[in-house]
Amino acid sequence: MKVSRFMALCGVSYAAFAAAGFAQEIYELDPINISLIEAGQENIEATGGAVISEEDIQAIQPQNLSELFSRESGVTVSGGAGPSKRVYVFGMEQSNLAVTVDGVPQGVTSWHHTGSNVVDTAFLKSVEVEAGISTADAGFGAAAGSLRYETVSAGDLLEYGDNFGGRASLGYSDNGNTLTSSLAAFGDTGNFDYLVVLSNQTGDDYTDGSGTEVTGSEAAAQGLMTKLGYEWAEHRVELSYEHSEDSADRVIKMNMDLNHDDTVYPLDITNDIVSLRYTTTAPTDVWNPEILLYYSENNYWRPNYVVDGRNGDMELDNGAIGGKIENTFTVQSGSIVTGVDFAYQDYSVDNYGDVTGTPEIQNLDTMQVGAYVQGRFEFDNGIDLSTGLRADHMIFNDMDGQRFEDSGISANLTASYEFAPGFEVFAGASQTWVGYDIGEYGLMHARDYDFASDYAGASSTNYKIGVNGSRGAFTGGLTYFDIKVEDYANYDWTVDEINNGGEVRSKGMTLNLAYNYANGRIGGSYTKADVSENGDAVLPAGGSIVPVSDLATLYVDHNISDQLKVGGTVAWAGTLDSDLMSASNFYAHDSYTVVNAYAEYKPQQVDGLTLRLGVDNLFDEYYYERSSYVYTEISDTRIVYPQYAEGRAISLTATVDF
Repeated sequence: MKVSRFMALCGVSYAAFAAAGFAQEIYELDPINISLIEAGQENIEATGGAVISEEDIQAIQPQNLSELFSRESGVTVSGGAGPSKRVYVFGMEQSNLAVTVDGVPQGVTSWHHTGSNVVDTAFLKSVEVEAGISTADAGFGAAAGSLRYETVSAGDLLEYGDNFGGRASLGYSDNGNTLTSSLAAFGDTGNFDYLVVLSNQTGDDYTDGSGTEVTGSEAAAQGLMTKLGYEWAEHRVELSYEHSEDSADRVIKMNMDLNHDDTVYPLDITNDIVSLRYTTTAPTDVWNPEILLYYSENNYWRPNYVVDGRNGDMELDNGAIGGKIENTFTVQSGSIVTGVDFAYQDYSVDNYGDVTGTPEIQNLDTMQVGAYVQGRFEFDNGIDLSTGLRADHMIFNDMDGQRFEDSGISANLTASYEFAPGFEVFAGASQTWVGYDIGEYGLMHARDYDFASDYAGASSTNYKIGVNGSRGAFTGGLTYFDIKVEDYANYDWTVDEINNGGEVRSKGMTLNLAYNYANGRIGGSYTKADVSENGDAVLPAGGSIVPVSDLATLYVDHNISDQLKVGGTVAWAGTLDSDLMSASNFYAHDSYTVVNAYAEYKPQQVDGLTLRLGVDNLFDEYYYERSSYVYTEISDTRIVYPQYAEGRAISLTATVDF
């Protein structure tokens, strides 16, 4: 970290807090209204990030992560079966981001043939992607930004004046004979509110655009979510439990097609989150607290697969316990969030495939404690400012008894200036101490790795600059970004050692445009990201960083009447090739264009009924999603074929609110 640059960020942060009136008299206890500036919305979509709103989710009706992010050119999801889908932002896999579900941090990706997280899209209310620069209150590990999922609550679903409600949904897709269903019950008795949601997906393997069945791609996800809230006096507590699971027969490396091997094996992936949250129902200028405690567990269980060599059965477990205590102060020109957070995580790799030279069970754990302050300000002179600091301390105990311990400070600053009504320029920078990166711990299943004795914590440096405009019903923005992560976990196959890698980097631009009219909206985005590792073009090998190059999306939602709504999404990816890919026997990514369309009808004769007809991949495009593996000739006897995406799928869904 360059000291001069970091000190400059700290100095500007201090000046901003002083100018905002942090030293105002704190005995004023006037009730306040929570505004968007407190949630930091101005630092996300307006500066190169993405917000998938409740309206967007209702329009898309996503059944998986690929569909969830289909309208965001800056976010790509690798293809294949549901559990194999990995989320990338500007080519950076989500392990490089601070990922949370309802504020609860999620673990790193366990293995590069497994998806990022089991996220049940049936529960989602909104998603925020803070690309590159992330705020101090985003949590640990925000090297390349943050990804925040928010699920629905009883208050989101209840009709005004009702104290009980329910929702039932049943859908069928002809590609894979997939049946989806969900059932929700929710209510509010005054002091007590509750929500219970069940969801299920089941089916057969889907066929790709050429009509070929993709082995091990069947839908097999189940989910349960409960939220119980209780209020008294000026206090509120909420207990939440979420369980997501995918259990089916899968190919051994389910995000690729290795040698056209169609043999399948049982695989069970589960994710459990328990959280307890305290807030106040009567916030004031100086008292607006949040206390969060959580426990989460992720399990990957692959039995009944024993072969010679470095594959075989394995079980991966990751458990975490943590929390935070924070308070939001309302000051003259905005808000200031201060808090402390902590997290303990343990990782276990059970190699019951009995690979020679590898311990049967390998355990490692990390402990982190942090303190942070983040201010978000709007000044009368047209300047908006988001700036913050955080300090972290981390202890890492590896599987061989080595103990690593270090501390670091992070700083961020994003400023914008409205130079004309509806038009602004902005710039931002951050330096983040990430801490010890353990990488894909599932790799230890197959090798007797050791962490280097001089293993150091990772760090990142991020910049962005751009312009936004709004005139009438039109909005748009252009952002240039530069994301750089240093000293990430590097697995050296030649000596079975985990050491510090050099530099991974993503830089480029993203453009978004939207037009809202009386009966609907139309919009789109374009992203170009050049992704490199130690200065060289990165290979599309499904790791923690992948090339993405040129991507674009276009969407439209149009209300024909109060009962009928139609819309669609177009996703385009340009050809991706490089001299390094050719020299390494990687074939080029072909360009593709995928069109999804839908029609939604609410008959007046049946109160609460919604019928939806969807056609995904309308023109039956034969393609594999960007950030997936490509055709690769590893050797004369080992060839990686792409895991092709789903071909045309016609679906019909009925939803009843009661």
